[in-house]
Amino acid sequence: MSVAEFDPTAPLTPTGNLRRRLIVSRIAVTGATGAALAAVGVLGIVVYAVVKRGASQLSIDFLTKNPPQFPGPGGGIAPAIVGTAVIVGLATAIAMPLGVLIALYLTEFARGSKFAALMRTVLDLMNGLPSIVIAVFVFGLLVVGHGQSGFAAAVALAIIEVPLIARSSQEVLLLVPGHLREAADALGVQRWRSVLGVILPSAMGGIVTGTLLAVARAAGETAPVILLCSLIRPGVHVNAFSVGTGLDTITGGIFIASEQADPYSQARAWGAAFVLLAFILFTSLSARALLNRNRRRLSG
Repeated sequence: MSVAEFDPTAPLTPTGNLRRRLIVSRIAVTGATGAALAAVGVLGIVVYAVVKRGASQLSIDFLTKNPPQFPGPGGGIAPAIVGTAVIVGLATAIAMPLGVLIALYLTEFARGSKFAALMRTVLDLMNGLPSIVIAVFVFGLLVVGHGQSGFAAAVALAIIEVPLIARSSQEVLLLVPGHLREAADALGVQRWRSVLGVILPSAMGGIVTGTLLAVARAAGETAPVILLCSLIRPGVHVNAFSVGTGLDTITGGIFIASEQADPYSQARAWGAAFVLLAFILFTSLSARALLNRNRRRLSG
């Protein structure tokens, strides 16, 4: 039985294995496309429902007035907006320095080491932790024996923000051209000075972008603020360190108002959801645009 000789000049012909791979590839592409369209569709439905029911509540009074003392029409979410800004701002002030320092250490001082790989794994695990688990941890650490406070909620949100800021900052720092580091080393500049004077300013746009994404994530968290600062006083307050009382937040207000039988409270919940959704969408889109611009600048 003779074996046909291989002719490298002969035209390629599809085989059964090739056809099977093409079928599997088409199935994978179709499945991935369908999943992406389903995710976009769900987001579109959520946005449509919130805009349809909440946009009509939006007004200057809604954004600047306190909620009514008793169930009824009128009122606004001014304390919730201020409280959310204070808690998220304090959380970002805690998380941003920590996240940037972690990213600088992993990219500039421990790159390629086993400890750096371990730290990346830890950050990924922290990023995947449910917010309720973090809230329970902070509750046992800062609330038990002391009382609720806006600071406790800020600490929980800071724990949520740290891995997001660290991982995004790390990716941006890796995009900084290597010749900048080599030039600083050639001039005899100490490593910490080159990091502060050359590398960090070059990546600042991407770091700000990652921080904005973390802020958007923290602003939408509900479990930490309900568990750690749900005891609120009426009116606008900015003292996050007052022990025994918390600060009103948009997510907490949505949860409480949506559970009321009063239709006016439910309407205010939809209005607050519209404000929160608009803030998150605007922040996320702005951060993505800034990140793409920073990547093009560093790559060019």
